Amino acid sequence: MIRLDSLDHLVLTVADIPRSIAFYTEVLGMREERFGAGRSALRFGDQKINLHQAGREFEPKAARPGPGTADLCFLTSVPVAGVIAALQRHGVAVEEGPVARTGARGPILSVYLRDPDGNLIEIANPAG
Repeated sequence: MIRLDSLDHLVLTVADIPRSIAFYTEVLGMREERFGAGRSALRFGDQKINLHQAGREFEPKAARPGPGTADLCFLTSVPVAGVIAALQRHGVAVEEGPVARTGARGPILSVYLRDPDGNLIEIANPAG
């Protein structure tokens, strides 16, 4: 039997890589990383998000890659109220929240927003 231990990276297909890098670094505090032959990624903690330019994806790729098709949840130690305040400072609308949800490790308190491509981004605190 295969036993998976953790997520190493995921791939987001985006309409505009520089615009996505600006959003994820300036608003969400990720770090830009360059690798390979001009590839771009966003690093946070021990994980990263590799970015593919829509229409110029690297092979192999998802069967139907496209901007705005992801729904991602990130955990933060910053209290949700602080997340909301930071989003407001950047002019990013909170789509929903704070709301109680269930994460992989138990209860979480979440806020939802959209990235420049319309991907749904959930930022959460572990609750309890």
